[in-house]
Amino acid sequence: MIDRFLLAGAPATVGGTPRRLLQLYAGLALYGASMALLVRSALGVMPWDVLHQGLAGRLGWSLGAVTIAVGALVLLAWIPLRQRPGLGTVSNVLVIGLAVDATLAVLPAPTAPAARAGFLVAGVLLNAVATAAYIGVHLGPGPRDGLMTGLVLRTGRSVRLVRTSVEIGVVATGWLLGGTLGVGTVVYALAIGPLVQVLLPRLSLPLAGSVPATQPDGHGGGDGEHEQRDRPAAAAGPCREDQQ
Repeated sequence: MIDRFLLAGAPATVGGTPRRLLQLYAGLALYGASMALLVRSALGVMPWDVLHQGLAGRLGWSLGAVTIAVGALVLLAWIPLRQRPGLGTVSNVLVIGLAVDATLAVLPAPTAPAARAGFLVAGVLLNAVATAAYIGVHLGPGPRDGLMTGLVLRTGRSVRLVRTSVEIGVVATGWLLGGTLGVGTVVYALAIGPLVQVLLPRLSLPLAGSVPATQPDGHGGGDGEHEQRDRPAAAAGPCREDQQ
């Protein structure tokens, strides 16, 4: 009964519901922690977090509260785009915002340049792991990723054009509002796609009935259907989306 309720509409995978839920919520919590590492580095944040930071400063809200509010508004935009959220989509809106606020509450800001750079690198790497983990359970994309893929389907434009247009608008608006735009934003934008591409096959649960391809070293690899499903999501970004 709990399987049918929680995973309604989600593709079946090898592995039970507890494993999928554990990986989903661990991935989302780590995503929030990775956001906090980038914030504390003070070297620039993820593209959508430039907007979140700018709004948080203007509204006097916490970064997590703004992240949740923006995620909910973006999710409403799915309605005219005819996108269908999953458990992972709704959880993304809530868990990441709570996790980033909780991490910021206990994570001090470093002052040494080397420590700040370390926070930046750790934040990008952790975000890639978190993104691959929550996408890999096939329970729905983040609201910002779904917005981009929905716009691609409705407009017929390329993923690259839609993603670039949306994120340029988001970053520009956030920067004008006072969000942190820096080298970390550029590093994240350049590194996250290749990192997720490497990690996604390793953290994805195989779809039920699929047969893993055999690698030259004898180990099973990612199945073709699985990779086809996840490549667009990874290309569109985490959210993450988006990023997130």
